[in-house]
Amino acid sequence: MLPQTILPETIAHRDGMGGILAFESSSMPVLLTLNITRILEQESLEVTVSGSPDTEHWLPLVRFPRKFYCGTYSQWLDLAAHPGVKFLRAEWTMHRWGLVESEVLCAFSLAAEPMKVLRAGAR
Repeated sequence: MLPQTILPETIAHRDGMGGILAFESSSMPVLLTLNITRILEQESLEVTVSGSPDTEHWLPLVRFPRKFYCGTYSQWLDLAAHPGVKFLRAEWTMHRWGLVESEVLCAFSLAAEPMKVLRAGAR
């Protein structure tokens, strides 16, 4: 299966949340890839992926550590630990500090790719 976009390229000026991605619940782990293409000096971005069985009740599943620089960052999500999850959504918070008066600005995207795990063993 190809990577699915949880959050398309987004230019954000404030905290927010993305749309809902229907994602078949599975026991396979999922590789989440956060791509930050623009972030201002003295600013940080924190992204959380939440899951839901019904799009009404959301539970935070995994949080990327706070990021300060452009780059591509990956994080594993083990859906086996959350068997009822069928929907994923990205939520983000942005922080600004120092003497800078301008508003926050960050451009980023988030993708999910199911991964098959190969186990070593004797034959």
